[in-house]
Amino acid sequence: MDHIKQHFEQAQTILDTFLSDDENFKRIASAGQVLVKAIQRGNKIISCGNGGSMCDAMHFAEELSGRYRNDRPALAAISISDPSHLSCVGNDYGYAFVFSRMVEAIGQSDDVLFAISTSGNSENVLNAIKSAKAKNMHVIALTGKDGGQMASLCDVEIRAPHAPYADRAQEIHIKVIHALIDYVERHLC
Repeated sequence: MDHIKQHFEQAQTILDTFLSDDENFKRIASAGQVLVKAIQRGNKIISCGNGGSMCDAMHFAEELSGRYRNDRPALAAISISDPSHLSCVGNDYGYAFVFSRMVEAIGQSDDVLFAISTSGNSENVLNAIKSAKAKNMHVIALTGKDGGQMASLCDVEIRAPHAPYADRAQEIHIKVIHALIDYVERHLC
């Protein structure tokens, strides 16, 4: 039982660390403003990540295109998670390009790339950011640890406090995702 309880205590410690830094909430508000402005201009949000971060990217997009808490118009958001695209590009170009190829295909100036990596160093996410920047897109990143290479490449970085395992960063990321969706809904609807 103690080991089970430790999971929750560790999560609380990481959350308390995140809560203690008001800059985190300023970054969330800045990211929210980027998202709202993009949607108001008629642009879209493209999200990506690997593993659990892909699940978070999918969740983020579906909450925007579907609904979060209240009925409202659908918002233009898509995650790069189509298995046929991932396997095609992975086979033909390599896994390092599964996200960047889709950004090249559908990204437009002033769209937003919502990039998630708990290490901040996922090669395929970094390539997506480079493709987004080449298309004059805005980049919001959810990272962890020290922010990795992504920290210097994005417009707004929201970093989970350093933890020994990625699951703690993912727990912060999902809270940030929900706060961002709520921000978008409150400012648009």
